[in-house]
Amino acid sequence: MDILAAIGLAILQGVTELFPISSLGHAVIVPAVLNMNIDLRSPEFLPFLVVMHFGTAVALLVYFWRDWLGFAMGVLAFRDPRGAGERRLFGLVCLATIPAVVIGFALERLVRAAFASPILAATFLIVNGLLLFAGERLKGSGSRPLDELGWKAAIGIGLAQCLAFIPGLSRSGATLVAGVGVGLTHAAAARFTFLLATPIIAGATALEAPKVLHSGASLHTASIVAGIVAAVTAYASIAFLMRYFRKHEFDALDPFGYYCGVAGILALGWLWLR
Repeated sequence: MDILAAIGLAILQGVTELFPISSLGHAVIVPAVLNMNIDLRSPEFLPFLVVMHFGTAVALLVYFWRDWLGFAMGVLAFRDPRGAGERRLFGLVCLATIPAVVIGFALERLVRAAFASPILAATFLIVNGLLLFAGERLKGSGSRPLDELGWKAAIGIGLAQCLAFIPGLSRSGATLVAGVGVGLTHAAAARFTFLLATPIIAGATALEAPKVLHSGASLHTASIVAGIVAAVTAYASIAFLMRYFRKHEFDALDPFGYYCGVAGILALGWLWLR
């Protein structure tokens, strides 16, 4: 893979992993639409994919370093009542992560193998857009801050995250919709979404890294460049989205819903007519 293609895929990863528009769906659709001969499951592509996910995880940790430092301090000083809020939020993040871990181990390969076709990914991208529209219109009062999130709601958000195993359905989109659905503000739902994404993406990277070492694959310049570009792009995406959701409380998910609908329809038309 040449440098330009690596940079393009890294930018795509850094944006679509965090915007509510499905990174897996785009990873299936874009190569098919552009006739790129890329096998996302090939051993040669694995180091490239792992480095890009590592870059995204680093971006999340860097942007939310205060939260994760607060979690660490709250857990280490578990007798200190001043860290109760951080311990509670950390517990909710852990609780909401469990469904994706369990379902991921049990069904990920089966689900991805069944749905990882460009036509189906484009179809589910349209469904993702409808989900975002529905979430805005069925949302709760939208006035609850994150420290009022309960454990049942956290589990519900965690279950919603599992929809992302289907290419075309977005992890961040599903968790944002679930978050506003239980009454969180868009900003609070976005913060919880990104905190929840950190262990999922970091864990996926950690699980794939031994496969890279076992295969004997080496990191090439394109992979290293892609990791850096993915990290920078992901950080910029987080900063933009957090600012956007703080300023837009009403119909904030609609632009992403329009994009998913239009992109899915255009992709379907292209794939059917070519």
